[in-house]
Amino acid sequence: MSRLAGKVAFITGAARGIGRAQAVRFAEEGADILAVDLCGPIESVIIPPATEDDLAETRKLVEDAGRRIITGVVDVRVTDALQAFVDAGVKELGGLDIVCATAGITSSAPAVDLTEEQWKTMIDINLTGVWKTTKVAVPHLIERGSGSMVLVSSIAGLRGLLGVAHYVAAKHGVVGLMRTLAQELAEYGIRVNTVHPTNVNTTMIQNDMVRSKFRPDLNRPPTVEEFGEAAKTMNMLPIPWVEPVDIANASLFLASDESRYITAVTLPVDAGSTQR
Repeated sequence: MSRLAGKVAFITGAARGIGRAQAVRFAEEGADILAVDLCGPIESVIIPPATEDDLAETRKLVEDAGRRIITGVVDVRVTDALQAFVDAGVKELGGLDIVCATAGITSSAPAVDLTEEQWKTMIDINLTGVWKTTKVAVPHLIERGSGSMVLVSSIAGLRGLLGVAHYVAAKHGVVGLMRTLAQELAEYGIRVNTVHPTNVNTTMIQNDMVRSKFRPDLNRPPTVEEFGEAAKTMNMLPIPWVEPVDIANASLFLASDESRYITAVTLPVDAGSTQR
């Protein structure tokens, strides 16, 4: 359990879901963690937000794994706050080796019915927030002389999906950002890749809004079981969704020296969804 021994990882969106799973798996493999999350409501998003208690639970889980962790309530849209947190955390933990840009939101409407607020907030968090995360971290990776950045995209970064044009645009944008960063940072020994989950069993999909999109034939929100049966149709393998740890494990591979010559790759963790 030492694939990341001696390394420090910076993870956004770490209060719950994929970000928490990344923090815990990385800690289990020997990494110390810098973890941020907004921990509050976001305009145009109706899904219940992560809380400071959620972030505290991430801290506990990492500490239970025997590693150090510094947490902060930080909005990825605010460059100065991100920069201050990372700079202070790197100073305390002694460097930076891994970056996981995981923070993200979802909302839904047909493309022509999206409000300007919905569009702007989506792009600001799911794309510009990823760029800002890399921007504040890259100088520390260059100073280290190596590093790995894992940008969390989606199957929506590889294909179109109904009702989420702003999300699809942002996640495609993350792929373009990754490919350029991989080119620009290769000379410093820094690798940059994306991961592309299908539906993941988190609050982002386990809510009435998303469930109802999968069963528009019902006049009520579907049950988890009804949602699951409908969600299976997206995937090649006979499962409705993957778990956060599945994305964390893929991220762990990309963060570790096992993938030392892998860069500019789009890695689906999608149960075959993008091949259907």
